[in-house]
Amino acid sequence: MTGEVWMGYLVDHHTEYTVAQSPFVLDGVRVFGADSDATTLAIAAVLHRLQHDNIGLVTVPEGMDAATVAAACNLAVWDDASDAEAEWDLLLSDEAIVVLARRDAEVELFEMDVAVEVDEPFHRAMEEAWRDELSLQHVSQGAYVSQAQYEEAARPRLFLQGQVSDEKAVWPPRFSSTSNLADSSRVRLKPSGRVLSWTTLSAAGAPSEFALRAPLLGGVCTVLLALDDGPNGVFLVVDDEDAEAFMDAPVELVVRRIYGQEGFIRYGLKARLIVA
Repeated sequence: MTGEVWMGYLVDHHTEYTVAQSPFVLDGVRVFGADSDATTLAIAAVLHRLQHDNIGLVTVPEGMDAATVAAACNLAVWDDASDAEAEWDLLLSDEAIVVLARRDAEVELFEMDVAVEVDEPFHRAMEEAWRDELSLQHVSQGAYVSQAQYEEAARPRLFLQGQVSDEKAVWPPRFSSTSNLADSSRVRLKPSGRVLSWTTLSAAGAPSEFALRAPLLGGVCTVLLALDDGPNGVFLVVDDEDAEAFMDAPVELVVRRIYGQEGFIRYGLKARLIVA
């Protein structure tokens, strides 16, 4: 299996390793999309691999957010306190290419023939906007989510982990008078659904978390989805594709960068419209 499109990326699957790379190219070099990075690419590689193999411990290199990879893929990340050896390694190249490989596997990168040329001024402007957004001097005037709050809620939100309450799926899981957060009530929802409604906030009307990037994107688009497993939810639309929402449009949920605050990125699920 080579050249498969998976979560908006290109995936090359082999027995001992999986290669995930960005479809976007600038001057012949693979580059990340507007809301992608090494962490989102790594998550896509791991989730693709989990269709074929169980993964125990995995090593995550510098340049990726290990906690987010663990939460989004519901797995354990190796660290110095781990008792066991990791069987899998995530590897990062100089381009927008990530490899998930069994320990000591020989990896051969396959040059996929899909190459979407990006607009250089837009790409450079988005890179600068993200750098400014991640600056400790940049203070959002909108909702504040601490790093501790983000990490505490990351796994249920990123892994789409719902809860069965009164025979109905609820997402995200929550406490109530009739249910609790017991593991027995947890269920992973399918990351797919259909559009019930959508709206685009103008750059001037977008939340301040997106103030630096919204003008470049022409606003911020959100969709109300009916997930295939029952619950409804509101999600941002991915920034690096131009597909337009319409009623009942099929959508998959993928992990992308949401915004930066206090020098680190908050990741979340975004809606990617599936174009036939």
